Amino acid sequence: MTSQRKNNPNIEISLTDIAPGGFAVGHFKGHRVLVPYAIPGERVTVRLVNTSEREWLAEGVQLAEISADRIKPRCPHFGPGRCGGCQWQHMTYQAQIALKTDIVIDQLTRFGGFEDPPVQFAIGCSAQWGYSSQATFFPIRDGQLGFRATDPRNVTPIEECHVAQPELMALFDELDLDIENLREVRLNLSEDHQHLLVLRSKDDTPPELEITLPVSVNFLLSDNEPFNMVGSTHVVHQVGGRWFRITAGVSFRSNVPQIETLAKVVLDYLALQGGESILDLYGGVGIFAAMVADKADFVTYVDSYPPAATDAEANLADLENVDIIEGSVESFLGELLENGQTYDAVILDPPHTGLTDDALEAVGELKFTRLVYVSLDPVTLARDVKVLTRKYGYQLIEVQPIDFAPQTANIQSVALLQHPESGSE
Repeated sequence: MTSQRKNNPNIEISLTDIAPGGFAVGHFKGHRVLVPYAIPGERVTVRLVNTSEREWLAEGVQLAEISADRIKPRCPHFGPGRCGGCQWQHMTYQAQIALKTDIVIDQLTRFGGFEDPPVQFAIGCSAQWGYSSQATFFPIRDGQLGFRATDPRNVTPIEECHVAQPELMALFDELDLDIENLREVRLNLSEDHQHLLVLRSKDDTPPELEITLPVSVNFLLSDNEPFNMVGSTHVVHQVGGRWFRITAGVSFRSNVPQIETLAKVVLDYLALQGGESILDLYGGVGIFAAMVADKADFVTYVDSYPPAATDAEANLADLENVDIIEGSVESFLGELLENGQTYDAVILDPPHTGLTDDALEAVGELKFTRLVYVSLDPVTLARDVKVLTRKYGYQLIEVQPIDFAPQTANIQSVALLQHPESGSE
């Protein structure tokens, strides 16, 4: 910081925009000022707490003009220094959806270089509370568990959580874990009620424990390799009429009903007519591969995480036109370039960090007719789409934001790109 918090004067600013992470944005002396727990349209008195970066961070002191979208937060853990999860429950859900749309537009404009990006209004979630089937907790002391606070170095003790499914919180209330070197506790609900408790330690040593809860227990090593301790290795969920198993450690969206919404958008963007070859990269447990298999000629699934590929093999065992490859996306795309092989369309579902440079280059050079990019972060989406369009000639056709996490600033999106040299319309 260039100045200590106690020496910073209070200033009054108008908030006009929204930024990733959920911060409302104002301006002061030519700088963008980020204010948490505020809403665009409000006028607030703030105290600057960090002026060392290009964008300044402030904390609210007093509301001078209050937005009509402001409501009373439901959770007692809400607010500065408390649980860092549901940072938007101070505003109506209609306002949340509008602002999430604005965030995607803003990132594609400011960092993607698009003057008028083709972003559709975000698709909302029917369940605005009690939607999450999994939660991660961190130890505090004396066996207490909590959530990461707004300052990630701190953990807030949790007595209730309104975005987690009630059954998950009922299990949480029954937990009694006093384990030395415990680093992380994750609860995953399963639709067969064989719920999963996943533990991590600071020294990769599985703990000794006695468990009386009706849950399976798995331990994750630092390399994310799962070790089964009690009961099942996985949970199961149903999506689109199919059952999917998800092993401990495998990434899976916690708002399960909204996955069907996501899959429908992906299918709409692919616009399959029959006979196409589809490449499913970062395929996870195989949901997208399953959804397109009966509409395409064949599907190639690729994922580098062995437990995910094992899940996909089990989940897609009845589909004869799906080829499952366990390996890095970069290596597989490199082989395609060497062999001159191509696919009619590709589905990309990378992690929050987006595509690596090697993956981005290979996808650019392969010039897929249709590219459907499923994004967990509008910042990395804007970065990757900028490269694909400016450097490799893809055209951005449409972006559809989808809300998976009401009461938070998190927003996922699906982007459709086409390449004119591949014969797309």
